[in-house]
Amino acid sequence: MKNMKLMLMLFLPALFFSQKMRVFILAGQSNMNGFGYNKDLPNDLKNYKDVYIFQGNSAADGETNGGTGKWEVLKPGHGTGFKTDGKTNTLSDRFGLELSFAKRMKELFPKDKILLIKYAREGTSIDSLAAADFGCWDADFQGKNGINQYDHFLKTLKNALAETDIDGNGKKDELVPSGILWMQGESDAGYTEEIANHYYDHLKVLINQMRAVLLTDDLPVVIGKISDSGKNEKGKVWPKGELVQYAQEKFANDDKNAAIVRSTKKYNYGNDPWHYDSAGYIDLGENFANEVFRLIINFENKP
Repeated sequence: MKNMKLMLMLFLPALFFSQKMRVFILAGQSNMNGFGYNKDLPNDLKNYKDVYIFQGNSAADGETNGGTGKWEVLKPGHGTGFKTDGKTNTLSDRFGLELSFAKRMKELFPKDKILLIKYAREGTSIDSLAAADFGCWDADFQGKNGINQYDHFLKTLKNALAETDIDGNGKKDELVPSGILWMQGESDAGYTEEIANHYYDHLKVLINQMRAVLLTDDLPVVIGKISDSGKNEKGKVWPKGELVQYAQEKFANDDKNAAIVRSTKKYNYGNDPWHYDSAGYIDLGENFANEVFRLIINFENKP
């Protein structure tokens, strides 16, 4: 039922549209959230026109304030530490891949407005056995109060799509679902072989659920391949990383409308062993944009 309500909210406004807007979903864990520093940004990634973002408030499983948010013109500060109560967005001093992704998408689709709907939370897994205290994306996971990360994601979508005039020009918006960007998997690689071996099946189910709620079975999907900094006493941060990487490659190979970004293997890391440095997030966004653009062109031009 909750999926059906979101579908109606997404497409009923399109019956009266006048302004075309491409919608991209950004979801995952901490490297989707972003740990780049705003102070490292070049000037061309600081100001945007015709690009809007709705970032759902990140919350633990069981909390009721996950997914609240407010549309605004994209600017730096939507990385880790971003908070919102639905009325006021509090920007942080960090950024994620959204800035360079949006810049590149505007270059590729100069006539379209770009909408980003983002929900991410540090440390979250798809498998409930790897959730620890961070959270789980499995839609069937009950957890505390029966609320999980997928519920927060759905609430983010619901709140974002409740607004039918995002740019405030007095006209109904035509929302065109254009792609899902998924950067996650480290937590599922941090435990047992059994958990890591389930990643492919879990990812496939989750992505198809996201596609279904957007009423687009073959909506383009780009997966960010996880990497390992090697910055611990064992020289390997994610014990089962290769298994999750294999699952991500298999998903991108098996799904005709999916692609994978592999550039993460060359990135440097910041002040910890888990998160890329600022240059990494800039490059990551550009690569996500190029991959999803290729998929969109094939998807929209298929007979």
